[in-house]
Amino acid sequence: MKKAYIFSIVLVGLFCLAPLVFGAGLQDPLGGKDFSALLGGIATAVGALIASLGTVMFIIAGILYLTSAGSPERIGVAKKTLIYAIIGIVVGLSANAIVDFITGITK
Repeated sequence: MKKAYIFSIVLVGLFCLAPLVFGAGLQDPLGGKDFSALLGGIATAVGALIASLGTVMFIIAGILYLTSAGSPERIGVAKKTLIYAIIGIVVGLSANAIVDFITGITK
């Protein structure tokens, strides 16, 4: 029962994120004048997707922690999920900076 509840939350969250993925940043990816503009558009869209999924995982980690009922194993799983969600949010929000750094080095 709990797995079905978590699965439905994730599924609804992914359907809510679909307009972000299909409507953000990549309407015309080849409209840029050079390759770095193309990479910037891709980084924006992928970064938004990763940050959104990280936010969903942050919520799932909270649900796992609340439903752990004091079990050390389940609390450990919730903490790992929270750590990975935070790492995903940081990587997603810094995707443009990473691409700008790499294109700055290669020029």
